[in-house]
Amino acid sequence: MARRYDCNESTDRATGLREAASAVRRGELVVLPTDTVYGLGADAFSGEAVADLLTAKGRGRTMPTPVLIGSPNTLHGLVTDFSEHAWELVDAFWPGPLTLVARHQPSLQWDLGDTRGTVAIRMPLHPVAIELLTEVGPMAVSSANLIGHPAPEDCDAAQQMLGDSVSVYLDGGPTPGIVPSSIVDVTGKVPVLLREGALSPEDLRKVVPDLEVAS
Repeated sequence: MARRYDCNESTDRATGLREAASAVRRGELVVLPTDTVYGLGADAFSGEAVADLLTAKGRGRTMPTPVLIGSPNTLHGLVTDFSEHAWELVDAFWPGPLTLVARHQPSLQWDLGDTRGTVAIRMPLHPVAIELLTEVGPMAVSSANLIGHPAPEDCDAAQQMLGDSVSVYLDGGPTPGIVPSSIVDVTGKVPVLLREGALSPEDLRKVVPDLEVAS
């Protein structure tokens, strides 16, 4: 049976984070608040856990799961050929609503779906998420909804959709908004905006003036 913890209450938050970390290490699923919507998370390095995440959402391998991290320093062990432009974007917008698509280290033993050698990676601006990510390391995290349903802005909506497929729910109250992160591809020489979200092309061009927008 799923357990739920109120992260706005200090004792419940500490217990919830401890239980969530244990669940992730056991290969189970957890729901956590982020700075956009609630996320459904699993150990990024457990292929079975990531497969369970995709099954819980009703999502196929052709839509790979993004990865959330708790510190920009974690990037050094996850990505390769990370450009100066990419680091400038990290410095300007992390933690925050910017997802970067980069080439992952070929040696990494993970299976996030059909990624073709890339990973979509982000550091969220939410204290509960960062604390959990700092404790357990990189997590595969997708919005905590069933495919075809709205991404949840509160824990109730996530739990109604996902039920007991999740071991631990971390309730951080309503999220700041449903505007998704902006997605920028940094695998080439010039950054390309794949999806405009919380950050506009104008916002991003203040840091990388040659940013292109995908047609």
